[in-house]
Amino acid sequence: MSSAETFDVVIIGGGAMGSAVAYFLGLDPAFDGRVAVVERDPGYARASSALSAGSIRQQFSTPANIHMSRFGYALLRDPSLLAVDGAVPDLGLVPRAYLLLAGPAGGAHLPAVHAAQAEAGARSALLDPADLAARFPWLATEGLSGGTLGLEGEGWFDGWALLQAFKRKARALGAVYLDDEVVGLDRDGDRIASVRLASGRRLGAGQVVDAAGPLAATVAAMAGLDLPVRPRCRSVFVFDCEHGPHDAPLTVDPAGVYFRPEGNRFICGWSPGEGDADPDQLELIVDHPLFEERIWPVLAARVPAFERLRPGASWAGHYEMNVFDANALIGPMPDLANFQVIAGFSGHGLQQAAAAGRGLAELIVHGRFVTLDLGQFSPARVAEGRPLVELAVI
Repeated sequence: MSSAETFDVVIIGGGAMGSAVAYFLGLDPAFDGRVAVVERDPGYARASSALSAGSIRQQFSTPANIHMSRFGYALLRDPSLLAVDGAVPDLGLVPRAYLLLAGPAGGAHLPAVHAAQAEAGARSALLDPADLAARFPWLATEGLSGGTLGLEGEGWFDGWALLQAFKRKARALGAVYLDDEVVGLDRDGDRIASVRLASGRRLGAGQVVDAAGPLAATVAAMAGLDLPVRPRCRSVFVFDCEHGPHDAPLTVDPAGVYFRPEGNRFICGWSPGEGDADPDQLELIVDHPLFEERIWPVLAARVPAFERLRPGASWAGHYEMNVFDANALIGPMPDLANFQVIAGFSGHGLQQAAAAGRGLAELIVHGRFVTLDLGQFSPARVAEGRPLVELAVI
């Protein structure tokens, strides 16, 4: 085997998550090491970051998730830290609220979730059906017990632009991007000694970061590890509706259907709930029957104007689902100290990439979280059987 080129940190996956780690490593004055980012899809044609609906919310039930999204929103609002040669990226932020609607079962959790958000500094309004009808006359409130409306720090943005901004800045700070694919990890006891690439190159590594998104479990398996992250395909549909509520917040129905305005159109999708089929799927194939069979009936019942919508384009992207508890995995694997994981965000990764990348970079450089304690997201909780319960998973 040829000798290995050595890097202090090898990051597997150059999407928003991996590039955020590389960026924050380069930004830290205490770090002067070499960083390599290996990306098998350099055009990002299949990247979750590029195919995401690109939305951000503070309405979670766990404080750590709230704080991560608050930091992400602050960066979107002021991306000057991502400037390269004086050029500040345009991340396309559209400040707009999330409206999370609850049925009879979900309504029982609303007061506690609202209180947790307030305690963590996230401003939201707790609304009963009468409040909903008054604020949103286009909304049919039958079957609703209430909802919560974000009052600040929410909206949507250009996921592709954020990915590219992280990557450009990481490269400007010295990270080396390799258009290659990881095909093996060489263990030396309780450490990864080197990373093998499809090109035949071998990279010696002080730390290895698994930021491979929907393929995170495949990468972990190369080290003999079982990571509960699975690729799940999500379809996004575009539609027109001349008399639809173009000033609406991003609205999530209790049935798992969501929609939001997108310019003079709308986009929508559906997140499977408990008991719904949600198979592992690496192929990005739009589930066209899903729109007419499940999504449109819910849209039309909740927003009567949508009975007259006109379907348009569609695309598919991945959720990297943590099937253990639908929350992020951030930090070292228990039996492999230099193998760091940043994966399993289960649909809210892009909005939390900045905070998660900063946290993992701090852990690598300082051995601890410095700015925000993300210890709850340690992969050790899987082996210990300690799920982190998040009530607001979309």
